[in-house]
Amino acid sequence: MENPITSDHLALENLSFDLFRKEVLKDYRLVCESREASLLGRKEVLTGKAKFGIFGDGKEVPQVAAAKFFRPGDFYAGYYRDQTLGFALGISTIEEFFSQLYADPDINHDPHSAGRNMNSHFSSPLVDEDGEFLDLVHRKNFTAGLAPTAAHIPRSFGLAYASKAFRQIRELSDLHDLSVNGNEICFCTIGDASTSEGHFWEIINAAGVLQVPLAIFVWDDGYGISVPVKYQTTKGSISEVLRGFQKEEGTNGIDIYKVKAWDYSGMCETFEAGLHKVRITHTPALFHVEELTQPQGHSTSGSHERYKSPERLEWERTWDAMKKMKEWIIENALASAEELEEIHSKAKDLVRNSKNTAWEKCMAPIHEQVSRSVSLIKELVSGIPEKKEEFETILSQMSQLREPNRRDVMHGLHQALMLAGNHPASASLRAFYQELIRENNRYYNTHLYQEGPKKIENIEPVHARYTEDAPMMNGYEILNKYFDELFAYNPKVLAFGEDLGQIGDVNQGFAGLQLKYGKGRISDSGIREIAIVGQGIGLAMRGLRPIAEIQYLDYMLYAIQTLSDDLASLHYRTAGRQSAPLIVRTRGHRLEGIWHSGSPLGMLINAVRGMHVCVPRNMVQAAGMYNTLLEGMDPAIVIECLNGYRLKEKLPFNLTGFRIPLGVPEIIREGSDVTIVSYGSTLRIIAEAVEDLSALGIDCEIIDVQTLLPFDIHHSILDSLKKTNRIIFIDEDVPGGAAGYLFNKVMEEQGGYRWLDVAPRTLTAKAHRPAYASDGDYFSKPNVEEIIDAVQKMMRE
Repeated sequence: MENPITSDHLALENLSFDLFRKEVLKDYRLVCESREASLLGRKEVLTGKAKFGIFGDGKEVPQVAAAKFFRPGDFYAGYYRDQTLGFALGISTIEEFFSQLYADPDINHDPHSAGRNMNSHFSSPLVDEDGEFLDLVHRKNFTAGLAPTAAHIPRSFGLAYASKAFRQIRELSDLHDLSVNGNEICFCTIGDASTSEGHFWEIINAAGVLQVPLAIFVWDDGYGISVPVKYQTTKGSISEVLRGFQKEEGTNGIDIYKVKAWDYSGMCETFEAGLHKVRITHTPALFHVEELTQPQGHSTSGSHERYKSPERLEWERTWDAMKKMKEWIIENALASAEELEEIHSKAKDLVRNSKNTAWEKCMAPIHEQVSRSVSLIKELVSGIPEKKEEFETILSQMSQLREPNRRDVMHGLHQALMLAGNHPASASLRAFYQELIRENNRYYNTHLYQEGPKKIENIEPVHARYTEDAPMMNGYEILNKYFDELFAYNPKVLAFGEDLGQIGDVNQGFAGLQLKYGKGRISDSGIREIAIVGQGIGLAMRGLRPIAEIQYLDYMLYAIQTLSDDLASLHYRTAGRQSAPLIVRTRGHRLEGIWHSGSPLGMLINAVRGMHVCVPRNMVQAAGMYNTLLEGMDPAIVIECLNGYRLKEKLPFNLTGFRIPLGVPEIIREGSDVTIVSYGSTLRIIAEAVEDLSALGIDCEIIDVQTLLPFDIHHSILDSLKKTNRIIFIDEDVPGGAAGYLFNKVMEEQGGYRWLDVAPRTLTAKAHRPAYASDGDYFSKPNVEEIIDAVQKMMRE
C-alpha cells in the first residue's frame, strides 16, 4: 500500500483539505482493521484454532503515524506488537497475519516465516533463492521479528550503522542497490518494560557514541505483563532516565521526544520533524510514546483484570487511542460518526473474510491428507481382513477429526503401518507415509543453512600453493598480510572490535591496516560485545561482509544470546528469505587463567546451530576458512589459536585465493594403531605425545576436524577408524562438552561402534575452569603425559 505522502518536508497542515481528510480516514480504516484482527485473533486462540496469540491492540494509532515517514530503503527491526505498522506499509496482509497465527507452513500463505514463527513476526525478502541480495533501495525492508525481549535491539544498531558506512566510506559509493548515500533510517520498536534489558542500554550508548540513524519507538502502556512501570524503570519513565543522553550542541548523544499515544496529529508532527533530522544528520532518536493501552491484556495466556485495578481499566477504555482518534476526527469535521461506523463495519467484514480465507487455505491440504489416508487404510483392510476391527478403530478416530493437524495424520498412518507390519498390502500406505515425511521435512526442517549455490558444501575448494622459496613467517604476520590483500580487493569487507583499529588488534593481525584503509573500514569498538555482534548482523543484512571481532572466546558469553536467538536462527525462521553472512572472529584455547583460556565449544556449537564454527590449527588454515566463508552466505565463528600467533608458518602465494572446504577433516599424521581426533591448539600437544608413542612402537593417526559445524560430512574419520579399530577424542572443553559431540557424531551417526576393538575414549579438560599459569594449564587441560597414558591403556586392552 503506497503512501501518498512521499516527502518528510510536507507537513500535514499544508496538504489540501481533501487529501488530508482522505489520508486521515485511510489511517482510521487501518486502525479499525488492525483492531479487528487483534480481537478475532484472540478468539481463534481461545477456540483452539491457533496455539498462542499476542497482538498489537492499543498500539494502532502511533504505528499508522510512524508509517507515514517510512521510505523505500528504510529498515525495520521490531517486535510482536507491530502488526499495524506491517499492514500500513504493505509488508503483510491481514490474511497473511492469520496464516501465521494458524502456523500455516506454506510460504505462499505465510511468506514471513512459513509457519515457523509466532504471529506478528513479519519479514520481507532480502535475498533471492540463490542467496544473492535483492535491490534493497526500492523496497521497504522488514527484518525478521523475534520474541525474546529486546533481542532485536542489537541488530537495529547494525542496520543503522550500515547507513553511516554507506555515507562515509568512499569504496561503498557504487553500491546503488544497497543504499542511497546512507539516507536510510532503521525504525526500531520496543515495549517500555523491555527497555530494562541490558541489550537496550548497550545499544543506546553505542548509537549515541557513533551517531547512527536509529529511530527507537518505545511503546509505553505502563506494564511489563503484570509488573507496572514503577518496578521496571527508574523514575518510572524511560525518557526521563535517559536525559543524560540528550544530545547538546557540540556533543554526541541522542534526541529524545515524548508524545501521547492518543494524539494522532501531534505524533504525525513530531515524528515527521524528528525522523527528518535522523535521516539528514544521523542523530539517533528515541520517541517515548506514552499512555498506550492494552485492551485485551498482554496475550492469550491470561486476563489483565487479574492485575489492573478497576480504575486503571476504566482509564484505558476512556483513553484508548482508537476511541480518541475517532473523537478527534468528528471534532474536526473530517467525517461524521455514521461515516466512521461504516468504515469500521467494512473493516470487520474484511478481517472476517481474511480470517476465513486463511483458515480454509491452511486446512485444505490437511483435510486432503486425511481423506487420502482414510482411503488407503480402507484398501488395507481388504488386504488384511483379520485386523479389520483394529483398522476401523483408526479410521473412526481419523474421520472424527474436525480440525486435524499434520501430526494427527502422521499418528494415524503410523498406527496403521504398525498393525500391517511388513504385509505386501501396506506398500501404498507406506509410500504415502514416506511422501508426507519428505513434505513435512521441507516444511519444518529446511533452511537452517544456505541450500542453493551459496551452500557451503558447494564452495569449490582451492589448495594453498607455495613457491619453492616460500618464506616462513609468524602466524600474526600471515594474517596481517591476508587481511591487507583482502581489504585491497573486496570493498564490502569491514572489520571492527575492541583494540582492532589503531593498534591492529591485541595480536597484530590488523597492524597498520586502519591507517591504510581508513577508520570507516577498520575501526575500534567500545567494550560492548552485544553491540559488536549486533553491528555485524545489521551490516550483513544490508549486503556488506563484516568481520566482527570478539577479543577472546571467553567473552563470547556476553553475546551468546544475540548469536543464538537472532543470527543463528535467522535463515531458518524466514525460510531462507533473509541472510546475515557475518563472520565473528575470535581467539581461544590455551593461554592463561580462567577467563583467557576457555574453550567452551560444547556450549557454543549447541547454541549456534545455523552458524558455522571453524577451529583452525594455524593462521594459514584460518585464512583459507575466511576465504571459503566469504564465498558463501552463512554466518560463522572463526576461533584462532591464542598461542599460535608467533609460531612460524609457510606463506602461500595465493593467500586470498585458496579455500579450505568446511566439514572436511585433514589427516595431519597417518598411522595404523590408534585414531586421535582433535582440533586447534591441542593438536600440537598431541603431536608431541605421538612422537613419544612412536618411539614405543605405537603408530597413531592424527585427524584435525578443522570445523565443528559442519562436521566430517564425508565420514573420513570413520574410514580411519576402520583401519585402526581404536579411537580417542581429545579437546580442551569440559567433560561431555565438544568431545561428547565428536563422540556422538562418529560413534552414533557414522556407526563407528561397529569397527571398535576396544572401548572408545574421550580425554578432556577438567570440569573446572583452567587454573592460572603454566602449572595451572598443565593440570587443568590434557597434557602430553595424559595422552600417552590413555593411548597405552587402549593398546593394552
